[in-house]
Amino acid sequence: MGRRNQSERPDYDESDLRVGKPKKKAAGVTAVAVSMKRALENMGIVRTGETLFELNKVGGYDCMSCAWPDPEPGHRHPAEFCENGAKAVANEATLRRVTPEFFARHSVADLASRSEYWLNEQGRITHPMIKRPGSSHYEPIEWSEAYALIGRELQSLDPDEAIFYTSGRASNEAAFAYQLFVRAYGTNNLPDCSNMCHESTSIALAESIGIGKASVVFEDVHEADLIVLQGHNPGTNHPRMLTHLEVAKKRGAKILSINPLKEAGLLHFQNPQTPNGVIGRGTDLSDFHLQIKPGGDLALMQAIGSLLVEWDALDHEFIEAYTHGFEAWRDHVSQLDWDAVTASTGLSRPEITRAAQMLRESKATVFCWAMGLTQHRNAVAIIKEVCNVAFAQGNIGRPGAGLLPLRGHSNVQGDRTMGIWERPPQSFLDALEREFGFDPPREYGYDTVDSIRAMRDGKARFFMGLGGNFVEAAPDSRVTAAAMRNTGMSVQISTKLNRSHLVTGETALILPTLGRTEKDVRASGPQFISVEDSVCAVHASRGPLDPASPHLESETAIVTQIAYATLGDRYGIDWMGMRDDYAKIRLHISKVVPGCEGYEVNVRRPGGFILPHPPRDSRSFETGSGKAEFDVAPIEVMQAPPGHLLLQTLRSHDQFNTTIYGLSDRYRGIEGGRRVIFMHRDDIAAFGYDDGDKVDLLTKWDDDDCMRYATGFRIVEYDIPRGTSAAYYPETNPLVPLDSTALKSNCPTSKSIIVRLEPAGTVHEEHLDGGTQHEVGWDWSHKSEPQPRYLS
Repeated sequence: MGRRNQSERPDYDESDLRVGKPKKKAAGVTAVAVSMKRALENMGIVRTGETLFELNKVGGYDCMSCAWPDPEPGHRHPAEFCENGAKAVANEATLRRVTPEFFARHSVADLASRSEYWLNEQGRITHPMIKRPGSSHYEPIEWSEAYALIGRELQSLDPDEAIFYTSGRASNEAAFAYQLFVRAYGTNNLPDCSNMCHESTSIALAESIGIGKASVVFEDVHEADLIVLQGHNPGTNHPRMLTHLEVAKKRGAKILSINPLKEAGLLHFQNPQTPNGVIGRGTDLSDFHLQIKPGGDLALMQAIGSLLVEWDALDHEFIEAYTHGFEAWRDHVSQLDWDAVTASTGLSRPEITRAAQMLRESKATVFCWAMGLTQHRNAVAIIKEVCNVAFAQGNIGRPGAGLLPLRGHSNVQGDRTMGIWERPPQSFLDALEREFGFDPPREYGYDTVDSIRAMRDGKARFFMGLGGNFVEAAPDSRVTAAAMRNTGMSVQISTKLNRSHLVTGETALILPTLGRTEKDVRASGPQFISVEDSVCAVHASRGPLDPASPHLESETAIVTQIAYATLGDRYGIDWMGMRDDYAKIRLHISKVVPGCEGYEVNVRRPGGFILPHPPRDSRSFETGSGKAEFDVAPIEVMQAPPGHLLLQTLRSHDQFNTTIYGLSDRYRGIEGGRRVIFMHRDDIAAFGYDDGDKVDLLTKWDDDDCMRYATGFRIVEYDIPRGTSAAYYPETNPLVPLDSTALKSNCPTSKSIIVRLEPAGTVHEEHLDGGTQHEVGWDWSHKSEPQPRYLS
């Protein structure tokens, strides 16, 4: 390749970490420069041209990053990508390679001592690899042997002893084949990444409107009078959204932003694709920002609802015709305890009143949210309260209005549509039975948290990951790592190295797969895949590049061949036919998945098609009452004990989920490192520290006797509410207790962790579990620790 392998470079050192002033403006010329620099470094000039300008285009391929929807064909920009999309492409299409020789040079223990950033930087895995029992190294394995080995292992188990995880990267075709295989095998153990992020949304929306998806189409964002941005950071997590917020602003929309941190992308945007964004001052986005405490959103939305009721700023016609439970909700919010509201939110009554006035004046409001709402103990209730406010003003099923949960991974919603769910509807299983002639298992399977418990307790002995980095993404790293090591076999379908290849079962397999950027040619000819975005739009994706290695297989081919190796001709399912021609999978999808009739024809259309959505399309609701359901919930005020802080985990600007692209979070002023904790200046002083001091973070969960910790964090003074703090994941995942989950959804509470700070060195290196630099916990059961309290 004419370049030194990244593995010859040293891993990064946190002593290089530098802190500057946070930026107040998102995007602009810097974003373009960073995008192109990263692309050229990883891909070179030719591949950069071949990839970036086919990204998110009709006839091109879908971004493997966030699930923000694409504009209609004919309205897409020549460069229809953002900075983080360009990073994702460069990350996948890199020229660096991880070969069998690389694995021969590096033992598993050596690799485990490296950072997640270093592992990712090594490049694309080129061959299937196996770590055999007792071995210190991975070695190559032929595909045929790998499939046979997995098949024999699965045949030796009870189906419920196997876990089949899915990340949001998998295509609709791979996901449908995967869930079909798992159910034909005999289990519903299909956890996915949604269990850890938007599961609270799925539960809340299903109970409130009858479907766990956004009730808007793309154009509604442009047509809204008011857009509420709640619990998310568009500048980092879905940057293309900023362009369309700018369009909405120019059409007269107001924007209300609600978040503990005043993120650059919430407040201002310099569009690098317009002259004003490059040489002008850009666009002010947020008209009003509420700097709320984490978890205060339930109280805030009840207070807004109370004011709307007081002002009679209600859509009585919608309420009467289309909702159920309004009177109980009206009576509940009319008796609001404003002291509890201010304690929970950290906001003043005048601030909340101003926000409510923005809703009162709006004729059409779109409500957007992400992990800032979904990862709390009462997350389902929070999202239902957003629904309550939307119902009160009739903001469902009309132009410029609706509910817009922002999915964090490109096809996580499509995977769920295709049946990746541990709790499938009986109607979906009935359709599978009609199409394939077998009775699928009807009992619910394990979600992510319950899968970890099952592996920990010896109830599950096999783990397969279709994409993702399960060990690094999951909560309670010590427990998760021990659980994975408790399996007999772990299988990872991956493009690049990650932590889950190094924390393994007794036998571990890495099965390297094609990426979105690559051509997929099967026996029947060139193939395409399909995906679904955040607004239920389904479209095709075709990679432009030759595969990184001739030894790669597609996700669909891997899944179908494992299925055949395990099940053979059981039930007469044509696994090899689906392997060689994805149109056969799409034919099955059209007969099984609601709304996918004529799938093959519709998905080939320019821009694809929109799945039906009853609340959006006809104001019909598939709930128990047949109407949109108002819900009543008590306000919970989360109180950190004295000497403690409420910690929320978040991404840096240079990462996507657990993939670390680089060490820059320039919008927050961080360069060269990741182990930082953002704190209010008064909290820093009150705790006896100075800006820049190093601390260890410790927490204890009330339901067990284990002290969790993460070490070596630099304090950074930041504009954040008093009593709260923020730090990057996955570095802080060891602090998230496995049993601290949201009610109903079982989603980890990663946005509300109670932590104590101690001077760095309180937790010593010799206490690190597993012998790596990656903290996975330490039992401090002999120490007493005050507990977080929920005051209802």
